[in-house]
Order: sequence, then C-alpha cells, then structure tokens
Amino acid sequence: MRVLIVNKFYYPRGGDCVAAMNLERLLKDAGHDVAVFAMQYSENVETQWNGYYASSVDFTGGIVGKIKAAWRLLGLGDIKRSFSKILDDFKPEIVHLHNIHSYISPAVAQLAKQRGCHVVWTMHDYKLVCPSYLCYYNGKPCEQCLGGRKMPVLANRCMKDSTAASALAWIEAVRWNRDKLNQITDAFICPSKFMASKMRKDGFEESKLHVVCNHIDPSKQQLFDTINPQREDYYAYVGRISVEKGVETLVSTASNLPHKLKVAGDGPLLQLLKEKYANATNIEFLGRINAEDVAILLSKARFSVMPSECYDNNPLGVIESLCAGTPVVGARIGGIPELLDNSNGMVFTAGNSDELSTCITKAFEVMWNHDKIKSAASAQFSARAHLDKILDVYNIFTQ
Repeated sequence: MRVLIVNKFYYPRGGDCVAAMNLERLLKDAGHDVAVFAMQYSENVETQWNGYYASSVDFTGGIVGKIKAAWRLLGLGDIKRSFSKILDDFKPEIVHLHNIHSYISPAVAQLAKQRGCHVVWTMHDYKLVCPSYLCYYNGKPCEQCLGGRKMPVLANRCMKDSTAASALAWIEAVRWNRDKLNQITDAFICPSKFMASKMRKDGFEESKLHVVCNHIDPSKQQLFDTINPQREDYYAYVGRISVEKGVETLVSTASNLPHKLKVAGDGPLLQLLKEKYANATNIEFLGRINAEDVAILLSKARFSVMPSECYDNNPLGVIESLCAGTPVVGARIGGIPELLDNSNGMVFTAGNSDELSTCITKAFEVMWNHDKIKSAASAQFSARAHLDKILDVYNIFTQ
C-alpha cells in the first residue's frame, strides 16, 4: 500500500511524534511505500519529503505571525497548496493522520477525501471532543463540551487561561465540527476503549471507531531485554511533573510512608515539589533522564505508579513499565484500568491518597511474577501486534 503519514512535527518531540515515526518504520519494514508530511521545523528529522512540508506558523510571534497561525487553524493560507502537491506526486491510497490540529489543520483530511484517498486518524488526545485537548478544567476531569456546543472552552478560558487562545480554540472547533470530521474521516483509531466511549458520547459514528492500543518501541524493548532486572527496594514514577498527572498526590502520600520513591521527569511542579519535600529523605527527584536510565529505573523498581487525575488515554508509562516486567499501581481513570489486572498491578480511585497509600503498601507485599508480566506485555504491546491491527483497519478500505 501507499501510505502518507501526517503529523505536525517529525522528530521525537512527544508521544504523537514517536508514534508517527514508528509507524513509518514499521510500514516500510513490512514492504509498504510510505511518505511523510509535517510542518517545517528546525528539529525535524530529514526525509526525502521535506520539500513538501507546510510552512512554519507560530502562535507566539508578532501580529503577522499570529494572523498566519490563525489562518492555519481554519485551513487557509498555503496549507492546501503544499498538501495538494504531495497528494499529486505520491498518490497515496491511505492518508494516516496523527496530531495535526493548529499547525497542520484538518483541511488536509478534506483534501485527501476529495482526491479519493482513505483517511485514517489516530487520536493522541481528546481534541476532537474537547477544544482544549485534555477534558480537564479547574483541577478535575471535565466533559462540558462533550455531546454539545463547544462554547464552554471560551466561557471557562480553558486554553492557557486566555480569552484570545480560548476563542481561537472555539473557532477551530466550530470550523471543524463533529459532523464535518465524520464526513471526511473513514476511521478513527482510539488507543483505548475509554477514548472510544468519549467519542461515541460526542456523536462520532461508532462504526468508524477502532481501538488499537499503543505499542512499545522496539529499541526500548531491546533495552529492557539487556538489563539484569535485579529488583531493588524502591518504587518509581516516570512522566510529566504536573497537577493533572497526580504527582502532587503521589509525593504527598509517599512522604508519609517508609518506602523509597524515585521520581523521574520534568514539568511545572518539579521545583515546587523538590522544595516542599526537601526533608523527605525517602523521596528522590531525578529530573529528566535519558531512555537508557528510564529503562534501568523501571527494570529495577519493585513497581511503578501512574497516579493520573486526568483522562489519561493509553499511557506509554504503563506500557513500558509492564514490558520491563514491572507491575503498576494505577489510578482508576481514563484508559489506565484497561491495561491492568490482578496479575500485573492494582488500581485506586484517582486523587484518593488513602487508597493510594493502601495500594503502595500492598504492592510491596505481593510476590509479583516479573518474568510473566514482561512476557505477556511484550507480546501484547509488540510493534508487530500493533502493525497487524493497523493493517486490519487499512484493509477495510483496500480489499
């Protein structure tokens, strides 16, 4: 098949970028013809398709730059010309979209559909149902925009607590509303059943919703396989240090327990928490660490914790931990519970410090079968299994 992969950036910036780049490699290795399309950006990985990329836009620049960026939201400016060029030259059967809002625009889906391409769109966040991406407002999950008008994003100033930014998000949601997106997209890939349920609630066609879980990067699995998993007496958190990730609840709970917690990652709460818990000798803040150190940290931990207080979709932090053979204590929210059972972890009510404390204590007492956890997860979340499911979606249209 001829597949065009579209993401707003094309370097390992975040989970969406990594997923798009991994899919390119998997499809190529399986013998398919693959092209990529992104926005011009200095850190993009060089490909033979760079000359086709959309021009760069920047919402933080001067007035001219902001106007250009606002036009991009609506699918105006040069985006149609640049995307039409790659459609004409590459002639894809499948156009597979990843994270395209703001910097690319759903206009590319409309153009692809008009050319007779089949449009597949992987959901990395809740943008299609929540104009501010997270379904999170005022410190808790929010569904005010689901199934109805998107005006709450403006009324609540959900985007950066800014009226201007929130107005742009509302305009984008109106311009690319559910009915239009249903018309121009053949399949929406939801990494969790939870996300699929929220898209159904918002009115997306159920027949177009396909649940395909994220997968472990083969290079990360190789790292896990080379590490001697001699378990040490600590548990770990790996991820963004922010309010919605529940890290403050975790650290507060951990400070009252005797066990060692290692926290890896960066984010807006890091410095505040380091200062607040400077006297908690059982908590170690590692900051941002590289992939190899993450693999070592997870492989030697007794278990990891995913304490999210937002609708985490299908967190790679859980998947990577399980593929290291490390069980997970996870919040009962979003797609997290779908990944866990009694054999590989336990769940607690999101934001509930008492339940979290109980689970942490119990997790240290359980005799986990780390080898079995790793074997099962490595098969379930393998790149091969992921690709097979993606191809099953493609084959709906191409056979």
